Amino acid sequence: MRRSSGAAAWALGVAVAFFLAAEAAGAAPVPHDYEQALRKSLLYFEAQRSGRLPYGQRVAWRDHSGLTDGLEQGVDLVGGYYDAGDHVKFGLPMAFTVTMLSWSLLEYGGDVAAAGELAHALESIKWGTDYFIKAHTKPDELWAEVGDGDTDHYCWQRPEDMTTSRQAYKVDRERPGSDVAGETAAALAAASMAFRETNPHYAHLLLHHAQQLFEFADKYRGKYDSSIAEVKSYYASVSGYHDELLWAALWLHRATGRASYLDYVVDNAHEFGGTGWAITEFSWDVKYAGVQILATRLLLRGEHEERHRATLEGYRAKAEHYVCACMGRNAAAEDNVERSPGGMLYVRQWNNMQYVTSAAYLLSVYSGYLTEAGAGKGAAVTCAGGEASADAGEVFAHARAQVDYVLGSNPRGISYLVGYGAKFPARVHHRAASIVPYKDRKEFIGCAQGFDDWFGRKSANPNVVVGAIVGGPDRHDRFRDDRVNYMQTEACTYNTAPMVGMFAMLNRLARQEGPSPAARRPESSRSTAAAE
Repeated sequence: MRRSSGAAAWALGVAVAFFLAAEAAGAAPVPHDYEQALRKSLLYFEAQRSGRLPYGQRVAWRDHSGLTDGLEQGVDLVGGYYDAGDHVKFGLPMAFTVTMLSWSLLEYGGDVAAAGELAHALESIKWGTDYFIKAHTKPDELWAEVGDGDTDHYCWQRPEDMTTSRQAYKVDRERPGSDVAGETAAALAAASMAFRETNPHYAHLLLHHAQQLFEFADKYRGKYDSSIAEVKSYYASVSGYHDELLWAALWLHRATGRASYLDYVVDNAHEFGGTGWAITEFSWDVKYAGVQILATRLLLRGEHEERHRATLEGYRAKAEHYVCACMGRNAAAEDNVERSPGGMLYVRQWNNMQYVTSAAYLLSVYSGYLTEAGAGKGAAVTCAGGEASADAGEVFAHARAQVDYVLGSNPRGISYLVGYGAKFPARVHHRAASIVPYKDRKEFIGCAQGFDDWFGRKSANPNVVVGAIVGGPDRHDRFRDDRVNYMQTEACTYNTAPMVGMFAMLNRLARQEGPSPAARRPESSRSTAAAE
């Protein structure tokens, strides 16, 4: 997690390039308190914890929950994260969340540490990886879900009062799940590097599980939503499992340096779509853009054999298609990501912010890889069939603009990071946040009682889910702050995870650029003006 001199040079270069780009556009960047955003983002993961909460739990309106998870199946599945505003523990998005948290520390860990948040960041990762170790009960067995989405959605309860099914579901040799096993392998491999300096024994344990899970995912291939029918309505694996296999192999190569993992990525590049799919989104389901950018990193850094070059160039071409799509630089309009009038990347109406934050992260790390490679190595993005290009500074400027949009630099002046700024969503679609805290009212709240007494209230939630990034506005920058409007007001762990490193890095850049009186926003625990 130490910063290299190349990373420092990148930071200075992108800061200068960003301001030059802003000046050319006739605009100046709006100052934000990225350090406050970083602190708040890490609080969110404590709000999403399942299991027995630790002594140092900072989100005091949460209490222990899910303490019998796995009991019926004879396995300890206590712990892990609720991914959103409900109480099912879905393995695929949980693993992606941990992968992105770990990647944030691998790229920007020095910045997280400088802000005094490294311990909290590592805790957020470990809460997930401890659970994955429990869930990986045999080399060829992984428990991939606890709870049932259908019954869970019939109720509006605090997690501390849950009466819904806690049935657990697994993938194994007979019921394969290469996507969920592959993503969990990626998460554990990335996390092993995050813990390498502070807890080498734990890092070794994580890597051991990662290697076993990858072998299982590759040997017994199949989509997990074919093995666990209950997940199809919520986290179906639309992209299949090939992207997760490539993704896991790249993370294992980075964690171990073993040539066999890179050989796997090269040998399967065509068959698995790594050099074939030109993608305009990156998410818990669709990993191709991340795969392509990680593969390009190896090419730019020269960490490959010459026989790999042609295939890695193929990965780079598709990585640049994604980057150019986010900047609106591809030749065909349909090959670009739509933008709202306020400049937000828009992919789809349901939880669009997940695509905004993941795109911001990928563009940021890619700009860093370009800068580290240097201009002499073709370190620029080529778009529109070679007719347009962008340097690292331009790529980074687009990434930062998306982060600032999330924080309130948008037409409505709303921060979509809950708890940050003067105006943020007050009626987040979140069961625990919308009901009086358990510590204040311990009497049982029944399944339907939550709907009757709390869900339909027009007032703000009694608890603020600080650090959550909600689904966000529509393609016209319109946002309705209503608990019923779950497509816009529900938050997910994988919305916030990519932003942890981004906030830390931007905090350092902001300090290098110099303080501004407007850069420090007041601390707030409640929205002073609810979004309309």
